[in-house]
Amino acid sequence: MLGKYVRVRVTNPIRSVNRQFGFTYQLNFGAVEGKKRYDSVSSGAYIMGINHPVRTFDGRVIAVIKRDDGSPAVYVVAPKSMRFISYQIEDAIAFAEKDRSYKLECLYERSCGAVVYRNINGEIRYLLIKNRRSTHWGFPKGHVEKGESFEQTAMREVLEETGIHIQILPQFASKSEYTIQGKVEKTVTIYLAKTADTQTTIQREEIEDYIWLNFEKAMDTLRFINDRNILQSAHDFLLKQKII
Repeated sequence: MLGKYVRVRVTNPIRSVNRQFGFTYQLNFGAVEGKKRYDSVSSGAYIMGINHPVRTFDGRVIAVIKRDDGSPAVYVVAPKSMRFISYQIEDAIAFAEKDRSYKLECLYERSCGAVVYRNINGEIRYLLIKNRRSTHWGFPKGHVEKGESFEQTAMREVLEETGIHIQILPQFASKSEYTIQGKVEKTVTIYLAKTADTQTTIQREEIEDYIWLNFEKAMDTLRFINDRNILQSAHDFLLKQKII
């Protein structure tokens, strides 16, 4: 259902009280109209991005809440023009879902990472990693967490995945957008960063391998054209700044 457009008939408007569980609704909540279509998969929908009571709402499914107790899934719906990522959704639904165990599938993902380089024996080399969930080489990156700036996310993810401390170079950032498996809309911001660390210690649970390569070999190793474009832009930036 991620990305689908639905109409929600509001049964519990924002600021009304759920007398069964004793909480106040901080979002409008209701049933998906034409409910027979959704009987087996949804018990209702939260509406984000609307801060006043409404009777009906047409919007896009931006998340699916799958409760561990096996009860029907709950949708999170928002206006087409608004994007919310996982921690924002978790905060918004906490008034009702905080005591439940669930898995959240989100339409929108926001990740940050870095093209990391260092001087090895007089040659600039770039760090590539291979994630255990994929078969291709890329750059260290990960999801933005609550309270972080994008730069902080990039620094944390590089440190967690490779054990490397980085210094982000100002005035360079590459943003890309793509769709995963035809449904998850992902936005990735990649910075350019240098490091003086000489030891790489990968996070074995997440990372299968790492490698430091010069520009030409790194370009040959990257599978996706988007990653090659990012590396090309980063390399050109270093040349222009006379860093290499």
